[in-house]
Amino acid sequence: MSDDAAPPESLLPYEAWAEEALREVAIRALEHAAAHGLPGEHHYYLTFRTDHPGSGVPGHLKARYPQEITIVLQHQFEDLRVDRAAARFEVTLFFGGVPARLVVPFGALTMFHDPHVRFGLRFPAQGLDRPVFDDAPAEDAAPQAAGEAPAAPAQVVSLDAFRRKPAKDA
Repeated sequence: MSDDAAPPESLLPYEAWAEEALREVAIRALEHAAAHGLPGEHHYYLTFRTDHPGSGVPGHLKARYPQEITIVLQHQFEDLRVDRAAARFEVTLFFGGVPARLVVPFGALTMFHDPHVRFGLRFPAQGLDRPVFDDAPAEDAAPQAAGEAPAAPAQVVSLDAFRRKPAKDA
């Protein structure tokens, strides 16, 4: 028997289950932040599709980030609410000192990252007719916290760089 043979097609949706489980980690982290705030130095980078059905982004931000935006939940955010029944979260962020209410369907999330502990997840957006991840540079995805000047273009980094390494015996 050859190792080159393609595996049989699964009758069970393992990939969908795994994606759902990963998205659940991000949702639980948001629920924790909404209920208790962010402990210590934890903070979240969240990338989501602004063109996803149900995304609520003010016009000036939608014009600047027509497809995707990365937001930072750290110091300047208010009224974070996670609504499982509506399958979305809402938060008020400040861009240049101006408050903006964002509504983000869970299916619009494409990345969750807590740089304090080097933990990150990527998943495809749900409910879009076209692929989310392509080879084109994503200039609109550069993280920008409230009040910050636009950053230099982002670099693609492997998530392996954020995983903890096992301790080496001395």
